[in-house]
Amino acid sequence: MTRPMARTNGRDNRLDDAARAGWLYYVAGNTQDEIACTLGVSRQKAQRLVSLAVSQKLIKFRLDHPIARCMDLASELVHTFSLASSEVVPTDPAASESIAGVAIAGASEMERHLDSKTPKVIAVGTGRVLRACVEQLSTMDCPQHHLVSLVGNTMPDGSATAYNVVVRMAARVGGRHNPMPLPVLVRKPAELPILHSQEPVARTLELCKAADATFVGIGHIDATAPLVVDGFITLGESRDLVRRGAVGEIVGWVFDYRGRLIKGPTNRRVSSAPLVPGNPRPVVGLAAGELRSLPFWELCAVVSSTLS
Repeated sequence: MTRPMARTNGRDNRLDDAARAGWLYYVAGNTQDEIACTLGVSRQKAQRLVSLAVSQKLIKFRLDHPIARCMDLASELVHTFSLASSEVVPTDPAASESIAGVAIAGASEMERHLDSKTPKVIAVGTGRVLRACVEQLSTMDCPQHHLVSLVGNTMPDGSATAYNVVVRMAARVGGRHNPMPLPVLVRKPAELPILHSQEPVARTLELCKAADATFVGIGHIDATAPLVVDGFITLGESRDLVRRGAVGEIVGWVFDYRGRLIKGPTNRRVSSAPLVPGNPRPVVGLAAGELRSLPFWELCAVVSSTLS
């Protein structure tokens, strides 16, 4: 038979009991019924004592695991840049180029919207990370939703881009979809009004503007940038953008440290749906890998000021 734990007298008696209750609950793993029996009090009082131990900061937690550092970083990002939410996932040191963690987290957020029975318009960008997210999606049946691409799906020579997301996503979840039937960058700025006025393109741009949720990849700008590697801009154009203050790119739009679009030659040729400052609907930005041009939290600041 369990005997009540010895108790002290005096003005600190209640805090002593709270400390005992907190230890029994958080360290020893006792239930509240077991704590009540050990301390010789009612279950309700045992519950109040545990709550008191927390409110008086008698209980402190320490989590020694990489995920704890990720959670700290995510909290810092939210607080510093007024983000609605943030999630940082660890990378396997043995496979630092892996984007599986980000892909799984992104797919989970996508599925949260896709699970809705209410019809939604979901806009998506393109690129390696977003395609990896789509590959992690469960097979779903979502005919109520309409998927739309924010960015053109062709190369300058008319061939399809390697990382088209909206078509693959539609095949995965069964929703209707509108690709953007344009090159990512047109040859001359004067071509854009003509191309955007075509009925299929105009309808796609309207859907992008009305999207209930938006998912975009966040790229860096340097010699290894996706825009350069995939052949959308030249190395010389990339260097020129860096000289102008460029640090990142979203669906082809290149921006500086403060989230302002660069007044350079490439942004005048981008056919993608425009970024919407102050968008009240969810905009999810995903980035992976070592960002060479700026620290990760600086990149998130750009996302906050540009998209949120």
